[in-house]
Amino acid sequence: MKVFLDDERKTPDGWTRAYWPQEVISLLQTGEVTDLSLDHDLGDDERGTGYTVLLWLEEQVAIYEMKAPEISVHSANSSARVKMEAAIASIRRLEHK
Repeated sequence: MKVFLDDERKTPDGWTRAYWPQEVISLLQTGEVTDLSLDHDLGDDERGTGYTVLLWLEEQVAIYEMKAPEISVHSANSSARVKMEAAIASIRRLEHK
């Protein structure tokens, strides 16, 4: 399953749409997510951001040795993109330990 987290953009063909981090986390817990594309700003920071998903995923990889899907960032928020890409790099390092 390919999961696309965004509050505004059109969902690409073949992708499952999610609007909130908890939706993505629930899908990741199924073990069926192969690809993940994340936006950062989702319109309600109290409900989380794309970075929220990455923090959860990093913990799962570090503690439970979960295999992360392919991850990309499509956020227009340049400073958040840098932070998210650093989290993805950390997840990849943890997977290769």
